[in-house]
Amino acid sequence: MMDQLDSMDLSELKALRKQVEKAIESFETRRKKAALEALEATAKEQGFSLSELLDAAGATKTRGQAAAPKFANPHNPDETWSGRGRKPRWFIEAIEAGKTPDDLAI
Repeated sequence: MMDQLDSMDLSELKALRKQVEKAIESFETRRKKAALEALEATAKEQGFSLSELLDAAGATKTRGQAAAPKFANPHNPDETWSGRGRKPRWFIEAIEAGKTPDDLAI
């Protein structure tokens, strides 16, 4: 095979690469379609449609949803913090001034 490749010029190699990329894409598409059909069959065996299961899975996700605030700035109650991620400056300053997290809790 390498001997054949070595004898090809650049345009032939590029054409071959396009054919290989197209064949790989087609192969992956067929595999995805087969996997989707298998998932649909499994869902049907359980008495659901695949879209029902995907909708239910999406409804239970919490990623991207903001966490409820647990702490509020005593000087500006509009500034809140959920207790997740980086501590806001007002929280750090309040703790350094002698407040406890319980003092700042909502």
